[in-house]
Amino acid sequence: MDTKLIAKNPTAYHNYTIEDKLETGIVLSGTEIKSIHAGKVNLKDCYAYIKNGEVFICGMHISPYEHGNIFNKDPLRDRKLLLHKKEINKLIGQTKQKGYSLVPISLYFKGSHVKVCLGIGKGKKLYDKRQDLAKKDAQRQIAINLKNSQ
Repeated sequence: MDTKLIAKNPTAYHNYTIEDKLETGIVLSGTEIKSIHAGKVNLKDCYAYIKNGEVFICGMHISPYEHGNIFNKDPLRDRKLLLHKKEINKLIGQTKQKGYSLVPISLYFKGSHVKVCLGIGKGKKLYDKRQDLAKKDAQRQIAINLKNSQ
């Protein structure tokens, strides 16, 4: 099936070590879909949580649709994610462990449906972030040196 990336969470891999990924659907209104088609969505400070056996995404900003007038919803409202009960129970078990969180990684179209890639991640400490940046910088230097030597 054809997928088209809409938005990525720029801080997901920087702040978390993602150990598992899950594709979920999301409940949206008509004007929110139109704003997403226009690319007016931001995943920067969002997270997911489980409440009463349901999974919600919080902090995802979808700008109000310009021509939506009274049908526009609150841009930062909590939106329900669509998962099977078995998947939710698995997520509950994984997030009960110390330091694990549900982190939205990306938002994309799969066919005509909007999907969220949800990651189960463990928060990184400051020294882990520094180590990753140093490793990334070393890889970049190696690539530059290889390119210059050819």
